[in-house]
Amino acid sequence: MIYFISGAELVFVFFIILLVFGADRVPEIARTIGKGMRQVRNATQDIKDEIQKSAEKQGLDTDQIEQQIREVKDEVEDIAGSIKRKP
Repeated sequence: MIYFISGAELVFVFFIILLVFGADRVPEIARTIGKGMRQVRNATQDIKDEIQKSAEKQGLDTDQIEQQIREVKDEVEDIAGSIKRKP
């Protein structure tokens, strides 16, 4: 299940961070979080690239595999959707 954070909740969290750490440290904390997110994104992309290269070395058609996965996912979502709608 995906949870979304509303604008009011973000403001509340920012206010708490401001109270706990002070106005001087908030930009530093934001930069650190941004760098961490960038590193995670880069590492994720590196892993995807390695998997792609390995699959190509093995002679696998990754585009066809992705299409098959999408088809199965759509079928599962259709079945799950009909189950969720029933009372």
